[in-house]
Amino acid sequence: MRIITEGAVNAFLSDLEERGGSASDGFAAERAVRAIINDVKEGGDEAVKNYTMRFDCDVPVYYRVPEVELIRTFRNYEEDHQDFMAALKRCRENIVKFHTAQKREGYTIAEKNGVVTGQRIRPLATVGLYVPGGTAAYPSSVLMNAIPAKIAGVQRIVICTPPRKDGTANPDILAAAKLCGITEIYLCGGAQAITAMAYGTKEIPKVDKIVGPGNLYVTLAKKLLFGVIDIDMIAGPSEILILADKSANPAYIAADLLSQAEHDVLASAVLVTDSPQLAEATAAEVGRQLAALPRREIAQAALEQYGAIMLVPTMDAALALAEQIAPEHCEVLCENPLEYIGKLDNVGSLFLGEYSPEPLGDYFAGPNHVLPTNGTARFFSPLNVDNFVKKSSYIYYTQSALKEAAESIINIAEREEFEAHANAVRIRVTGEANV
Repeated sequence: MRIITEGAVNAFLSDLEERGGSASDGFAAERAVRAIINDVKEGGDEAVKNYTMRFDCDVPVYYRVPEVELIRTFRNYEEDHQDFMAALKRCRENIVKFHTAQKREGYTIAEKNGVVTGQRIRPLATVGLYVPGGTAAYPSSVLMNAIPAKIAGVQRIVICTPPRKDGTANPDILAAAKLCGITEIYLCGGAQAITAMAYGTKEIPKVDKIVGPGNLYVTLAKKLLFGVIDIDMIAGPSEILILADKSANPAYIAADLLSQAEHDVLASAVLVTDSPQLAEATAAEVGRQLAALPRREIAQAALEQYGAIMLVPTMDAALALAEQIAPEHCEVLCENPLEYIGKLDNVGSLFLGEYSPEPLGDYFAGPNHVLPTNGTARFFSPLNVDNFVKKSSYIYYTQSALKEAAESIINIAEREEFEAHANAVRIRVTGEANV
């Protein structure tokens, strides 16, 4: 794993920004996604099924997963995969506890002159969850996406997930969905599934919002259809940045860097430290641990392209670099790690201390693992209960209260050359409009 100093940092950061691929690749993918969107918009379920047979399997066993299949799978898992189900249930408990604390109520402001203003908070009616289901299936993402929606009060939650090569659903996903109380699952994936949920078909309902991870085509479809529906975020490849001083354990750091690198050849794994000794020891440890990984080819490619150990003069410089990168996951392996809570603003999720590795957040601790990537932690937040609600305001004024405010309203309206706006107030307080 390469060790770079301050002079090479900017070049490396430029490489990170290009992780999504070349502009020409992006344009080609976008053209393909636009074609799929048009086909599904016009052809509905038939177009979706044709794309499923083209990309995923020869003949799907079913389009909507029968509820009897969900029940059968869940019972089998309760009997034959007890440890896995027990783990999912413990994760669910922590995710519920964390996200329940996020739930907010509306408010009312009542003033002495009879004016009443306020805000209502209501759940979205229907939400679509996209869940990858081919070679990469993530039951943990079902929990992370579904539970905040449930806590928000969303009544109808739909899952779209691609079938396996044999035309069936991934049973891990079915078990996780049933655990979350979701029974409406359709076997379709890619941009076609996003389009079907965005516009609605005869069989798949139109949703208000789509959340969940996916490949480039899924991400582009969400981006292009934003406005037709709401989306969670535009997510890129996964990433981790570790801040560590001389007190850190290089074996822990190496394991954590590799835990992200094994995701994808586009994943980024970065250590920033002020200790040359730690940098050298970590580089050696990465090589040792990498050799034993089943996904070592993926991890090695990621580290070669988008991995680095950045050697900086001070931990203050390390902090500044972390704020600039705005990583999805940020670990602090330093003395007194809790001191860093108030020092790092631009992170998706912060992991403090040597016993808080990033996989703790992926699966178990409770905070959401759907996080902003590619520097978007500067302005995006992790998936949360607020993502599944909408807010509206209300206003009630008495006649006397409006009369008191009229001069100010009319002044601003006329300044903006909206005479009808001014008249709408004037006619109520003077009995006539300027005509």
